[in-house]
Amino acid sequence: QLELVESGGGLVQAGGSLRLSCVLSGNLYSIYIMHWYRQAPGKQRDYVARVNFVGAKDYADSVKGRFTISRDNAKSTVSLQMNNLEPEDTGVYYCNAQNRYTGQEYWGQGTHVTVSS
Repeated sequence: QLELVESGGGLVQAGGSLRLSCVLSGNLYSIYIMHWYRQAPGKQRDYVARVNFVGAKDYADSVKGRFTISRDNAKSTVSLQMNNLEPEDTGVYYCNAQNRYTGQEYWGQGTHVTVSS
């Protein structure tokens, strides 16, 4: 069973920065496409960014130019550097691993990010 553990959330003022990290336990980390999602209070879970096994990246329009996703295959980690944070970025951020062969997905428990105005 794959386990994902996020860390790095917290409270920050608008314009500030946070760095989220996700550690993936288990073997064959390279077979997983890694994603970050977020869920604002009372809203659905939304896609934020993804990085595949060769490092190709994609972002939601709302975070382009402010967020950077990266992965370290040797350490089985994925990070999300969040700059110029806005109150609208507040929510629970989830790490997601998707097996690129089977499509099976795994989720972390989430980490809270609060951006004050």
